[in-house]
Amino acid sequence: MKGPAHEDHPKVLELRELSTWSEGQVWSSPELHGNLSGVMKNQLDWIPLNVGAVRPTQGRTLAVMQVSGGSQSFNAVNSLRVLGRWMRMITIPNQSSVPKAWQEFHDDGRMKDSELRDRVVDVMEELYRFTLLTRDYADVLVDRYSERREAAAKAAIQAARDEGRPQDRLGKAGL
Repeated sequence: MKGPAHEDHPKVLELRELSTWSEGQVWSSPELHGNLSGVMKNQLDWIPLNVGAVRPTQGRTLAVMQVSGGSQSFNAVNSLRVLGRWMRMITIPNQSSVPKAWQEFHDDGRMKDSELRDRVVDVMEELYRFTLLTRDYADVLVDRYSERREAAAKAAIQAARDEGRPQDRLGKAGL
């Protein structure tokens, strides 16, 4: 469970490092009681929205998929999309939902050849293409006026402190 006692756990640190390292991510969850699993949500909660000035997921591409034990649904992928958007990721349009997943895999864990498998491959190809297309533009695509303004205000306050002026003075021009 997420909590301050585990912030420095080796697996938490590894997850954060891998998130920062990645260019694209695939999130796949079983659908349980009409939504993504608690384990999946807990894992995503360990990825902070920001670490200092770094947003570990901002600008990365994201593919979302789900499996379910019953009929086809899109509840988990819809929730994953919301989380991806919240984490400022570029979520690709395509997605995959595998119903009756217990019927779709061989004993060794490989997915059986089927239209559902083809859809998973389609999603992976699209993730690859979107990652290539956005790779050199991710910083521009997620650049925000509000964040630039906040950074300028913090820099002005720091400059005022460094010059010995009152903290609340931002300069003649203001922001």
